[in-house]
Amino acid sequence: MARNYDRRAVLAGLVGGALCPVCAGLAGRAFAAETPAAGDGAAEAGRAAVHWDYTGAGAPDEWGTLEADFRVCSLGMEQSPINLSGPMKAQLAGDVPTFADMPLTILHNGHTIQVNCALGSKSTIDGQVYELLQFHFHHPSEHVIDGRPAAMELHFVHKNAAGNLAVLGVMMEVGNAENAALAPIWAAMPATATPERNTGTMIKPAELLPAKREFWRYQGSLTTPPCSEGVLWTVFRDPIQMSQGQLARFAQLFPVNARPPQGRGRRFLLENM
Repeated sequence: MARNYDRRAVLAGLVGGALCPVCAGLAGRAFAAETPAAGDGAAEAGRAAVHWDYTGAGAPDEWGTLEADFRVCSLGMEQSPINLSGPMKAQLAGDVPTFADMPLTILHNGHTIQVNCALGSKSTIDGQVYELLQFHFHHPSEHVIDGRPAAMELHFVHKNAAGNLAVLGVMMEVGNAENAALAPIWAAMPATATPERNTGTMIKPAELLPAKREFWRYQGSLTTPPCSEGVLWTVFRDPIQMSQGQLARFAQLFPVNARPPQGRGRRFLLENM
């Protein structure tokens, strides 16, 4: 059950990254150094990629040992994803995504299907403007709600002018009908790792957001190596729907591409009132 909580200092710290200002700066620099084929995180540009995976050799419990830059995956205190349970009610200004229609620029980066976004889409999160950089998908969901995963999860990755990262998480569940906004993305999904490709098709990312915008918020990290911290997470409570066929198509390419939930520690999980 959510608990009421209205301490302004904690809210300001969570939203502005003040709970971990050094981590926020590191996350921004880490993201800026990533290759265009990155998901939530990747090897730095110009360096040989270190193999990591979701199962077998290089699975999540080994990420922190694969190279020095990945150590925070094991040692970090504010890692993502988490179990979304027992939040504290708080007065939050909310999120205002303003996503424009855009040409579909898609890639298979070896870990997920990613769409790189044209300039012009953004989200205003508690008064701060973040530019939408890319979005990608996980199967099953990385965040879980009271211990239960969703069928999939969609991550909209943003960065503000100061280089701080914010991610909007959208749960995805199976419904009766095909999701029309997903259809052109699914039709263009590469079956193997590929560079980005502009298909010439227009897509509507705004239609991949839930109609209702109640959410949880917490301070976390990238969910793939290097697991940099200082990332402001917003996860919407209501899922969007897709068809069983759409789920099966993605699952065929990525049977599992989700990091298990990490310990919450002493972090605050907030829920908008």
